[in-house]
Amino acid sequence: MAKSGPLPPFECSYQGWRLAGVDEVGRGPLIGAVVTAAVILDPERPIDGLADSKKLTEKRRLALYDEILEKAACWSLGRCEAHEIDQLNIYQATMVAMQRAVDGLAIPPEYVLVDGNRCPKWHWASEPVVKGDSRVAAISAASILAKVTRDREMAALDEEFPGFGLAQHKGYPTPVHLEALNRLGATPHHRRSFRPVAEAIERGGIYHVAEELQYPADLFEDVD
Repeated sequence: MAKSGPLPPFECSYQGWRLAGVDEVGRGPLIGAVVTAAVILDPERPIDGLADSKKLTEKRRLALYDEILEKAACWSLGRCEAHEIDQLNIYQATMVAMQRAVDGLAIPPEYVLVDGNRCPKWHWASEPVVKGDSRVAAISAASILAKVTRDREMAALDEEFPGFGLAQHKGYPTPVHLEALNRLGATPHHRRSFRPVAEAIERGGIYHVAEELQYPADLFEDVD
């Protein structure tokens, strides 16, 4: 079977500058929030090299992250936490997180382009763009903000809950993560509605953080 080639550049019917691009990161992981971003770029301050965040090196992604924060007309992050994902399901939680990101923009958009094949049910004029993070600059910018934000959150959780390797696999169900989940149990940040997490909990796997023991001040002798 022949492989399909790259999709053509996206041609948007809206031609104004108040165009918001929206993307998400974190639908597949077993832990943490799904994070979304909405970005309106400033046509007077173009940003070179915008692309799908997953196709950029970490160094380039971080450099673009800083440039987007500096040059974008406005940007906003949205999120749904693990407990919301468990209540809503990951699809609905992603839609809610996208809504929160767009609602948080300091400049109301006139049109919104969403990466993927569906848009949330909202009042914004919008349309989905398949592979939009590679075809629309504003969506590329949103994908970079969302990914850097969530990656940093996983690095912080990795320090709080060592042993899972979260800084490396970002919470996705890799063999390392699944083995740690079975060995250490689920943390409060794991998504309990996801099967591997639910199965670990059924086996009694709840992660316990060892409490710092308090000792009387006179218990130990001074050592020179």
